[in-house]
Amino acid sequence: MNYALAADIVLVIHGLFITFVIFGGVLVLWRHRLAWLHLPALAWGATVISLGWICPLTPLENHWRALAGQTPYDGGFIQNYLWPLIYPPGLTRGMQVALALFLVAGNLAIYLTVWRRSRRQ
Repeated sequence: MNYALAADIVLVIHGLFITFVIFGGVLVLWRHRLAWLHLPALAWGATVISLGWICPLTPLENHWRALAGQTPYDGGFIQNYLWPLIYPPGLTRGMQVALALFLVAGNLAIYLTVWRRSRRQ
């Protein structure tokens, strides 16, 4: 088995999941039936961010990287791949909780819009 490829596949799936958590509400505006997928993903993402947990996909990716002879990374997906790009230096736990609340509030606004539209029809 190509362990490096397996690690890269997990990396891509993880990135797509995070993208879906963040922007999935916009898809729900287009296709209401996606809400049953997005709401649990949003709940999971907000919980992981606000509690500082490591998503299980991170250890899985690191496992495949170790088997491929690559160096696994410390921390989670966001800390390793996205943190340097989107988080400012000195990010605190309080700021992470605020980001999670912002994520939930933005999606709540989208879901309220979807609900209002469905009531009009």
